[in-house]
Amino acid sequence: MNLFYQKIAKQHQELAILPEKKLIHEFIDNLFAILFSNTSKSFEFEETIKFKFNELEKQFDELVSNFSSKKDQKQQTKIFFNAIPHLHHTALSDAQTIFAKDPAAKSIEEVLYSYPGFFAISMYRFSNQLWKQNLRILARTLSEYAHIKTSIDIHPGAQIGNDFAIDHGTGVVIGETTIIGNNVQIYHGVTLGALTVKKEDAFTKRHPSIEDNVIIYANSTILGGQTIVGKDSIIGGNVCLTYSIPPNSVVYNKNEIKIKTLSKKLKEIPKNTAILTLNYGTTERYLSINESFD
Repeated sequence: MNLFYQKIAKQHQELAILPEKKLIHEFIDNLFAILFSNTSKSFEFEETIKFKFNELEKQFDELVSNFSSKKDQKQQTKIFFNAIPHLHHTALSDAQTIFAKDPAAKSIEEVLYSYPGFFAISMYRFSNQLWKQNLRILARTLSEYAHIKTSIDIHPGAQIGNDFAIDHGTGVVIGETTIIGNNVQIYHGVTLGALTVKKEDAFTKRHPSIEDNVIIYANSTILGGQTIVGKDSIIGGNVCLTYSIPPNSVVYNKNEIKIKTLSKKLKEIPKNTAILTLNYGTTERYLSINESFD
């Protein structure tokens, strides 16, 4: 075990020292509590907001010291906090879009307080700002926090336009080089991914481009850096798309579902019998639970 202990010690000597993730999570939770939640009457007063932002700025400045040089630390903090008013405005516009498009949403408060799609999108807005500031590990930590909480995985390097909406959201994946236009809506299980995963493609466009006013329904997969979904298009559920389509297209996957009625004989078979249907055909065979089947 001594050799193993030495190996672990050497590993810690060689890797950068980073803050505990919970400190980053606490910072973004505190920031979002002020910007998007309505859980405290104290936030109704301007002086309270100023005080909270001063505290958050100190907290962020300390965090940035782990990801940036001492020389750039203050400047990174200044750039990020100067960007917050625009990020806040953009995120609120996303919330309004979600509210307008989702018939299940009864109020804007509901969207801000409880919608996983809004949380993931707003977290993307802030992580993308950090990505642009070249604070890449910090950006990834925020995006993975949203991924853990919502099962929505948006890479902070993606480019996403205004008025973006994710409905439900579980299983959504948006890759690093994805480009999404304005007023785009996607549903759960959608993947905007790469056709191949090769390390040598790290600096090439690997993920699709989605133009303005596109709707992508549940469990559809769109792959490839050269794939463009033209504006005002609709992608139906369970579609797999690896090539570009022009504007105003409707793409859907045609499934054939067959429903058949069990025969009287079939309804009367013993309880300890499994029903086996092969190749969606009409021929049925009875298989006893104790019977071996080749």
